[in-house]
Amino acid sequence: MKYTQLGRTGLKVSRLVLGTMNFGPQTDEADSHAIMDAALDAGINFFDTANVYGWGENKGRTESIIGNWFAKGGERRDKVVLATKVYGNMAADGQPWPNHDKLSALNIRRAVDASLKRLQTDYIDVYQFHHVDRRTPFEEIWQAIDVLVQQGKILYVGSSNFPGYKIAQANEIAARRHGTIGLVSEQCLYNLAERRAEMEVIPAAQDYGLGVIPWSPLHGGLLGGVIKKEVEGGRRASGRAADSLANASIRAQIQSYEDLLDKHVLEPGEVALAWLLTRPGVTGPIVGPRTAEQLDSALRAVELELSEELLAGLDEIFPGPGPSPEAFAW
Repeated sequence: MKYTQLGRTGLKVSRLVLGTMNFGPQTDEADSHAIMDAALDAGINFFDTANVYGWGENKGRTESIIGNWFAKGGERRDKVVLATKVYGNMAADGQPWPNHDKLSALNIRRAVDASLKRLQTDYIDVYQFHHVDRRTPFEEIWQAIDVLVQQGKILYVGSSNFPGYKIAQANEIAARRHGTIGLVSEQCLYNLAERRAEMEVIPAAQDYGLGVIPWSPLHGGLLGGVIKKEVEGGRRASGRAADSLANASIRAQIQSYEDLLDKHVLEPGEVALAWLLTRPGVTGPIVGPRTAEQLDSALRAVELELSEELLAGLDEIFPGPGPSPEAFAW
């Protein structure tokens, strides 16, 4: 496994991030534990989760699965850089009591204690704001975070799904609060098929020293060889991938992508991950394996070297927006 610093921090993390969103809803606890063991054995030390994972009446279940894994010992907790998130409505019926969601100081205090209990640990390495809270000022948010850092409950803070101007706003306000380090990472939707983050989010992250952690690196399976699998009678596209393939122009684009990789004798999913690892500012993409086989495929991507010819071909099929601000200014 290869490692890098998380943004401007001294924290060293793996170039792949183990996403745990499937743990509970799609992967049972025993298999989830096996995947985490395999990830750790392969050198992946950065695990990502969120308090709402498990979904519906099972919100919090994913954190509990991770907590039970930590409880097995074997230095599991000490070896893992643990990231979780706060913001979501944790009520099973979808009707939160006032102050039981978003980023008020009260909910942050309540949510971090609940996550620590489920995770069976006394600290969280990277505590992430899952979304922007338009009603809570950053002065209040950072005041709550300062207390948690002083208590030793969290070490670093990251954002998720933030626009560029909110990254700037958050860190400017943090800097005015006695030099508080502010945000150190940003999780955003970023992949070959969805490159809008290159316009504002990634430039802001780079300027403020945040590590970029792309989620949905295969764009819901669209970049994982979905057409080839259909032709071969395998798993059919569903969700976002199926909706996208219903568009003739997108289907033609994905077919061109798969044809290009056939020419180079490469697997689409592995190339999609390897491409992200070439992008400026990217710490590592989140991979969310449902099975051990999917984890093995992701691991191969770390060692994959993409030729200049192939990178140029990918840019031709999936052109990015171009440099900022030229991409939207003229």
